[in-house]
Amino acid sequence: MTNYYDPHVSPDAEEWLLLDEQDRILQAEKYHKKRGIRLPNTKVHATFHVIVENQIAEGLVSVVRAMDRLARQGLDRHDAIHAVAWVLSQHVYEQMNAEQPDDKDVGNARYAAAVERLTAEDWRRQASAE
Repeated sequence: MTNYYDPHVSPDAEEWLLLDEQDRILQAEKYHKKRGIRLPNTKVHATFHVIVENQIAEGLVSVVRAMDRLARQGLDRHDAIHAVAWVLSQHVYEQMNAEQPDDKDVGNARYAAAVERLTAEDWRRQASAE
């Protein structure tokens, strides 16, 4: 695999998963820095990119379906990653702030269901609110 990440192009799943996690994050950070994309926290942003890319590479059904659906609804791949990462960040926030966090299976099922409900319009509304 080249040592360059581009969220507009799906990396080869096997090659992606062979990379060290920190290398994946560094590649996502470099992409955003090279493009001059200003972010409140580049490392956190890149980490969410990597989590979603990992889920795609591992074949997490809800995320793979969402990426396809969001593309059909007009989002480019980079925006689709952001949309799924937005759902993921909401899920993480809720679990971190829950008095009694879900057990792993319930948490995974809740996340998958939220990703299945995600639409491009949801993301556009969220993105325009920021």
